[in-house]
Amino acid sequence: MAKTNNAKTVSTSEKKRKQKKFNIQKAQAHIHASFNNTIITITNEKGEAITWSSGGALGYKGSKKSTPFVAQQAAASCAKILKDYGVQEISIFVKGLGPGREAAIRGIQGTGLAVLSIKDVTSAPHNGCRAPRAPRK
Repeated sequence: MAKTNNAKTVSTSEKKRKQKKFNIQKAQAHIHASFNNTIITITNEKGEAITWSSGGALGYKGSKKSTPFVAQQAAASCAKILKDYGVQEISIFVKGLGPGREAAIRGIQGTGLAVLSIKDVTSAPHNGCRAPRAPRK
């Protein structure tokens, strides 16, 4: 019995998908600095993510992810991608109290992007949930 080939043939135009070229003037950098890692997400003005990077995404594991040096590298890698998109101005939003906080800001500033503003959006409770008990001595 002969087998029929039902495989759909794909034209060459469908094989090569064109990558969208963004021409963005302004962007936002959202830096989440925790005690274990620093995550940098770059968005456009609407809040749609363009690119992101973190200590773990760069290949670091464990406590090395939380170092300021790795946070600076992650920020620089995001800013390098932004240059390809044509971004010239950036607003920075920082959340958290981790060690990579200032280093990530320095990493973005060092690439030549014009920083419009730096805003701290760390959430603080207005006497919300009860704090956990103090450890026994």
